Amino acid sequence: MRNSPWLVMTYAIIIVIGILVALPNVVSKETLEKFPSWLPHNQVSLGLDLRGGSHLVLEVDAADLVKERLQSLIQDSRRTLREANIQNTSVRRVQDYLLITLTDASQRQAAIDALTKLSNPVGIGLTAGQSDLAITADGESGVRMAMTPAGLEHNISAAVEQSLEIIRQRVDQVGVSEPTIQRVGGNRVLVQLPGAEDPSQLRRLLGSTAKMSFHMLGNQGERGVTVLKDEEGASYPIQDRVELSGDRLSDARVSFDPNTQEPVVNFRFDNAGAVRFADITRANVGKPFAIVLDDKVLSAPVIREPITGGSGQISGNFSVQSANTLAALLRAGALPAKLTVIEERTVGADLGSDAIRMGVYTGLLGFAFVVAFMFVLYGAWGILANFALALNVILTFAGLTLIGATLTLPGIAGIVLGIGLAVDANVLINERIKEETRKGRTVFGAIDAGFKRAYSTIVDSNVTALIATVLLFWFGSGPVRGFAVTMGLGIAISMFTAVSIVRVAMIFIAGRYKLKSIKIKPLLPFNLIPDGTHINFMKSRFIGLSVSAFLSIASIILFITPGLNYGVDFRGGIQMEVVTQQPADLAKFRAGLDELGLGEVALQEFGDANHVLVRVERQPGGEEAQTAAVEHLKAEVVKIEPTAKVERTEVVGPKVSGELATAGILSVVLASLAMLVYIWVRFEWPFAVGAIVTLVLDVTKTIGFFALTGLDFNLTAIAALLTLVGYSVNDKVVVYDRMRENMRLYKAMPLRELIDLSINETLARSLYTSVTAFLAMLPMAIWGGSAVESFAVPMVFGIVVAASSSVFIAAPILLFLGDWRTARRKRVEAETPTEEATA
Repeated sequence: MRNSPWLVMTYAIIIVIGILVALPNVVSKETLEKFPSWLPHNQVSLGLDLRGGSHLVLEVDAADLVKERLQSLIQDSRRTLREANIQNTSVRRVQDYLLITLTDASQRQAAIDALTKLSNPVGIGLTAGQSDLAITADGESGVRMAMTPAGLEHNISAAVEQSLEIIRQRVDQVGVSEPTIQRVGGNRVLVQLPGAEDPSQLRRLLGSTAKMSFHMLGNQGERGVTVLKDEEGASYPIQDRVELSGDRLSDARVSFDPNTQEPVVNFRFDNAGAVRFADITRANVGKPFAIVLDDKVLSAPVIREPITGGSGQISGNFSVQSANTLAALLRAGALPAKLTVIEERTVGADLGSDAIRMGVYTGLLGFAFVVAFMFVLYGAWGILANFALALNVILTFAGLTLIGATLTLPGIAGIVLGIGLAVDANVLINERIKEETRKGRTVFGAIDAGFKRAYSTIVDSNVTALIATVLLFWFGSGPVRGFAVTMGLGIAISMFTAVSIVRVAMIFIAGRYKLKSIKIKPLLPFNLIPDGTHINFMKSRFIGLSVSAFLSIASIILFITPGLNYGVDFRGGIQMEVVTQQPADLAKFRAGLDELGLGEVALQEFGDANHVLVRVERQPGGEEAQTAAVEHLKAEVVKIEPTAKVERTEVVGPKVSGELATAGILSVVLASLAMLVYIWVRFEWPFAVGAIVTLVLDVTKTIGFFALTGLDFNLTAIAALLTLVGYSVNDKVVVYDRMRENMRLYKAMPLRELIDLSINETLARSLYTSVTAFLAMLPMAIWGGSAVESFAVPMVFGIVVAASSSVFIAAPILLFLGDWRTARRKRVEAETPTEEATA
């Protein structure tokens, strides 16, 4: 065995490039600026949970879009029918369609033909040429005009694209740096604003359509007149006809009234708007003129004289902030449709810096535990495994930097867990090499056989983990996707560092020092798992299955009552994380918050007595009600405890929470089915049955753990469940792989003895890998904080469950399914003579 110089050079180049790409992530920005221009300068972007800021998901209001489209068609329909000399008695909007009543029913077909000109072709590819309007007969003399599904989809898509640019302009107007504004799905927009901690201002800035228009006042009860209100609740009968649209505005700025010193908004029209504004004011001197923004009257001054300068002023009870927001909205332009804030998450900058610090500290501590354990376990050869582990972390950061990924707190948890799982390949290889050495192989023979025989097991175990990771990315969102990306990268890179790099290093060391034999020994005077261990595990199979069944049944009962402590992700509502300088008085908080009349208010201490989690049910009345409730809660919290600070706010609507719950359940089910199919293909059907039954039992126990401890069951909890699904199957695959190998070697051995032999041969690997994963996650479970406790704590529990279930559940199930090998062999023997006779 020799290392190819070209192969070694390729590996060296990859490692050097990886180190250079990852380097900017561990130096300050000042140091980075001094780097030569040819060196990489990009750093991994930090998620909002690490640097603070606001995250909002806005959805195009389809009903509002239909309303606006139909409203615009009313005037167009009247004009079109008038030009075609078709008389009508009324054109009115009825829910989601226009109803046009004709004077002469015999003209209906002519009316339909004329109105068809108002439709537009939509769609691309196979759907190209579809009309955006459906125009049909209605009743004896009516014509119905409604948007088609293709037309609605097209208009929503166009509205989202237009909204993206307008939102960018609005965000630029208020000076937020490094915003993230992107389309999500067909009808949503994601906005992330680092450092912005006032979600109420953001809601006003982004949720408002900012459709400003100028109307004359009419008489209440008159046809074509709608009653609108101003901020103080005063009512105004506003004519529906728009005299001048706000899209004619060219500028809007804040100034102060010289008499009252109150903020006002001065606006200016473009040339065409100025001419129209002059005509309107000239023809209506002495009449009130309403300025309307999003169906709310801003002011309704009386026109004293013609205004020919093309400018005007909006006055009212503005604060400086609200006046600035209004001016920014008017300058950026109107959104094509109303955007509803369906999800909002805000993290304080202090909490973000705390999260970084705790994430780094717990990650380093977990890494140190794993390094120490590997060194104790394998002595000098453990140093090589630790080198590969450090390289894995460096290359993972390099990969995150290259793909432009965003590092979140769950992402840090993914890197930490990846450290524990990356050791798995090194443990498998070292244990295999030890086995081959005991068989009397030479140094190179033991290395070669050890890597070859460990490789298929490593691939199988990593594929199962990757299945869970891919589904987590597919169904997850935000920070959970960040976890999936870091886990996936870590798993893929570990295949390179643990297999390729370690193999090259072992061959080099063996050749350089002319080793006669390869001795992988622990620093301890004894092996944790003695060589040649023979424990009769199947003898206690009934005890193992009974205990597992009892725990799973108890978990199901706990799931029913008291049930899971669902987080805001799954049940919707408002959740706040409050920090006080002194231990929080929960009774005082509860009494004060109950008086707000916001429905059920739940309070919970977490971490320590200074941290309080406040949960409030979703408020009736749309998104404005949520904003008002958040403001009332913040004000009341500070009133109850002046030292209190709101570190984190989350508002999730029922639509989003329902989607997240469905996606979470679906991801766990699909991951389980995907692994069932993979094991069925790679092994045989009894192995797949054993794995899936064990998987169900492991998942039910973990859910029972959530119910028993009261941990938040949220998106992070789903990430924990999916990771445990992958880890559980990973552990079973190693035992299964050895069983398959032994079945080829010992064809006549009874199944019970063969299962015991396989478990004993892989016991060291299973135990050592479980210990490393446990040690990696333990510091984060203890000190990681509330943001990751729903992942780290159940992961520590799940690792123990998965390790024990491989021995005491998965293996006995195989035995209970019967010796399918003997049955298959007898069937083949019975069929063979018949085939020969036929031949």
